[in-house]
Amino acid sequence: MVIASRSMVSSVAIVLAPMLWGAPVCADDFYAGKKLTIVAGTAAGGGHDIFARMMGRYLTKHIPGNPTIIVQNMPGAGGKRATDFIYNQAPKDGTTIGGVFPGAIIGPLLEDGSNERYDPLKFAYIGSGDTDTRICATLKASKIKTFKDLLGLPEPAVFGSSAPGGSTHDYAHMSANLAGAKVRVVTGYQGTPPITLAMERGEVDGLCGWGWSIFKSERTNWKTADQFNFLVQMSLTPEPELTALGVPDFGSFVTGDKKKAAELIISQQAFSRPYIAPAETPADRVEILRKGFMAALADPELVAEFARINITNKPIAGAELQVLIKQVFATPGDIVTLARAAQKPAK
Repeated sequence: MVIASRSMVSSVAIVLAPMLWGAPVCADDFYAGKKLTIVAGTAAGGGHDIFARMMGRYLTKHIPGNPTIIVQNMPGAGGKRATDFIYNQAPKDGTTIGGVFPGAIIGPLLEDGSNERYDPLKFAYIGSGDTDTRICATLKASKIKTFKDLLGLPEPAVFGSSAPGGSTHDYAHMSANLAGAKVRVVTGYQGTPPITLAMERGEVDGLCGWGWSIFKSERTNWKTADQFNFLVQMSLTPEPELTALGVPDFGSFVTGDKKKAAELIISQQAFSRPYIAPAETPADRVEILRKGFMAALADPELVAEFARINITNKPIAGAELQVLIKQVFATPGDIVTLARAAQKPAK
């Protein structure tokens, strides 16, 4: 047996030290002492903002190293401003993720002449916080009380919306172009709270594309207040709660290729709260973020908080969402063309 002398041990230590100093940091240690930014692609106060801030409070518990998490609002262009930022400007090291709108993800597929500076197929998808149903709604005092009322109006109703690519814009036009609803869309509102305020002021008659879970989180007293007419629900699978209220499914108003086009547009609701990271984010950190995201949404305390303010919690894991996005972008061209035309003003 050879016993190493003290001088031999010292020599080995001197040789190994540079190697150890230069060794990569373990992924599980990366977030210790770091700041993780969630860029919310909406103004403060809306359902997506509420979700992002609640997620931020719990996500830190489920990421090794427990980073400090802050939420930065970046509204604009129906969520595209934030989506562009994540793709082109955000740090690529896993310290910045985006909570954006599904319309910003599917926009490059469904918008004619889309010149976005990002490729939705290249994002690292962290997950989606919900699978949602969208609605068209008016106030109780409105003369428009059902979706059929929209089909027979002598003059178009005025519906408020955000920019093209936002659900309130695209779904209002879809209602007009595929189902024949008589709607004139007015853009420029940043989120559903300003649109509902405009409804109360009499500036607009209603809106389409309001996420059901977002509606319930913004209007926590909706059952007792009874302020709205729910005209139609839009989803691949009807929402039982809305069906029980007698709200018809949009699919019953369209047929043939128009129905297929509507289903393509509506498919984005399967990822109604998408969270993304830059394409270059290291794979091990993407995996940490994905696991933390799903663990946070399963946290009993967060589940209870969501329940108290009526936020639905039907998440999709990041890897599953990555596959779904690829499938959506593989839709046949003729259906894509029809869907594109359906989301903009008729000529």
